[in-house]
Amino acid sequence: MNTTAKWRKSSRSGNGDAGSDCVEARATEAGFQVRDSKLSEDSPVFGLSQDDFVALLENAKR
Repeated sequence: MNTTAKWRKSSRSGNGDAGSDCVEARATEAGFQVRDSKLSEDSPVFGLSQDDFVALLENAKR
C-alpha cells in the first residue's frame, strides 16, 4: 500500500479555526484512504475503493 502519498484536505476546511476541521484523503494503489483532520496522525485511517470514495464525495455534496 502506498502510504507516501500526501494527505489532502478540502479547500473548504478553513485555516485551522475551531469548527473548520474536515476529512483528509489520499490515493493508494487500492483506492483511497480517509482520516479525520483534527486528529491528524492519531486518527483511524479508513480504506475505500474508488467507487466508495466517489460515493462519499457525492453524498458530502448534498
